[in-house]
Amino acid sequence: MGRILDVDLSSEKVRTYGIDERYLRLFIGGKGLGAKLLIDNLRPHVDPLSPENVLIIATGPLTGTSAPTSGRFVVVTKSPLTGIFTDSHVGGYMGPEIKKAGYDAIVIRGRAQHPTYLWVNDDLVEFREATHLWGLTVSKAVDVVRSETSRDAHVGVIGPAGEKLVRYACIVFDKEEERNGIAARGGPGAVMGSKNLKAIAIKGSHKIEVADPEGFKKAVLEAVKSINDNPFMQFRRKYGTAYWVKPMNEHGIIPSLNFQRGSLRDAEKLYADHLRANYVIKDITCFNCIISCSKLSHVIIDGKEVIVRGPEYETIALLGTNNGVKDIVDVIKAVHLCNELGLDAISTGNVIGWIMECCEKGILAGKECSELDIRFGNAAAQRELIRRIAYREGWLGNLLAEGVAMASKTIGRGSERFAMHVKGLEMPGYDPRSSSGMALAYATADRGACHQRAWTTRAEIEGRLHRFSLSDKAKYVKEVQDERAAAFSLVICDFAPIPAVNLLNAATGFNYTVEEYLKCGERIWNLIRIFNVREGIRRKDDTLPPRVFEDPLPDDVVKGVVLRRDEFDNALMEYYRLRGWDLNGIPTRDKLIELGLAEYADYV
Repeated sequence: MGRILDVDLSSEKVRTYGIDERYLRLFIGGKGLGAKLLIDNLRPHVDPLSPENVLIIATGPLTGTSAPTSGRFVVVTKSPLTGIFTDSHVGGYMGPEIKKAGYDAIVIRGRAQHPTYLWVNDDLVEFREATHLWGLTVSKAVDVVRSETSRDAHVGVIGPAGEKLVRYACIVFDKEEERNGIAARGGPGAVMGSKNLKAIAIKGSHKIEVADPEGFKKAVLEAVKSINDNPFMQFRRKYGTAYWVKPMNEHGIIPSLNFQRGSLRDAEKLYADHLRANYVIKDITCFNCIISCSKLSHVIIDGKEVIVRGPEYETIALLGTNNGVKDIVDVIKAVHLCNELGLDAISTGNVIGWIMECCEKGILAGKECSELDIRFGNAAAQRELIRRIAYREGWLGNLLAEGVAMASKTIGRGSERFAMHVKGLEMPGYDPRSSSGMALAYATADRGACHQRAWTTRAEIEGRLHRFSLSDKAKYVKEVQDERAAAFSLVICDFAPIPAVNLLNAATGFNYTVEEYLKCGERIWNLIRIFNVREGIRRKDDTLPPRVFEDPLPDDVVKGVVLRRDEFDNALMEYYRLRGWDLNGIPTRDKLIELGLAEYADYV
């Protein structure tokens, strides 16, 4: 669309400006454009919850087009949870609406004097009073905003958790039964809350065009064929990501009891076939997607039927096995609470697993542990903790709202060694002892512990990579990270095996080779590393929790498996070498010049 919308909440001023085509050639859009805007608009060491931080919503060149999975977009900011770069990738229907309103990205800065929401209707941008919305849960807030703007508007809102500045609060876009999207990891909802911004409503009427319509149509047909010919699509369509719960449990990879184990006994009620047979009521899809991996499930809560999107693999892992919860009904209820109150379900499940272990080991023995009966397997206690976290209620809710890294530092008494995070971001649903490539992937991911930057697990359990060795992982992780950085800049879905370069060239009129496209991914990865280095990240931070190195897994299928520090250190050094970074994990000047990033060399 060629335009960026820049909104200053402090002054209630709006401006639009064009995008230098050179930047689009270098960074594509989406993740890359967001990273470029972030580093250029934010001075070093800004408090993420101050008015100076910026919240960026960015689309890509494929967003809103006829390309499969083109509904995606990205939210980029400096994380209040980790203090470094974070990006959250979102499905659903908001992304195309941003493009239809005439914008490739929205940059939000400053802080409103009172609760506010934005109404963007093409070129009309209004700052509207939101005091009456403050305190509302997600669904209620969406309904009210639409009643005041347009029933056809797509709406991004924060829940009470974002208002209370919970450091892993999320932004929810639209309602669950419509196939909502959620920007969760790293706490973008807290940034939005710190700006007194309750919601963003968008409606657009512009046509989204491509440079080469005939060439694009051909590339789209190739992409559709590629998806339909993929043999795994039948499982993804039927079960969604929940498919992986059973194999990960059987292989000893799914986190259980706060990563004390890699499997959970008698967990069959968490498996995808049980979920599908008893609770899934509908397959739903993001904008222009033929995969339909998302599911709507229903449960009865307080005598009423409640519709919940998912649950996905990650939420089943972190709110299920990780916390000893064995019934999918309890997981669905927990996911519903997280979504309505505006919490990242991965971080929430991780933090609750940590406090359950603290209580069971006697590290915490206060009235909260006893009154709530906080222990593994207590689903009612899990739900109450979710509520207290979202509202920062009491000493315990306030503690856990800070995230597992800060909470464990506050409590001490050895709890830090089983606080399962990297750089402050809570670990997701794959144990890096039994999926060793994830150790390097977590340690080097740009936003902290993240499975989406390089997912080695499937290749390991299928035998394409050695599962319990890191000797062959550095090159694999580096190359997948570069490819994903490029794909997340288009923006396309993780689950779409499509000819990305053909689509990109036909959409933009550029003429990337595959090598140039992957070089864009490498450039974006290095730009983000520069941002993180500027904020203080070094080799010492590219590591994992002590438990991963010190506590062998007890599960029969992976009994005695532990990550060796020397092997990990060797793999990390090899990764740095392949990246052209120095021994402290800092990109060298020569590497930055090679990638066209010389203007950032002084930052390192």
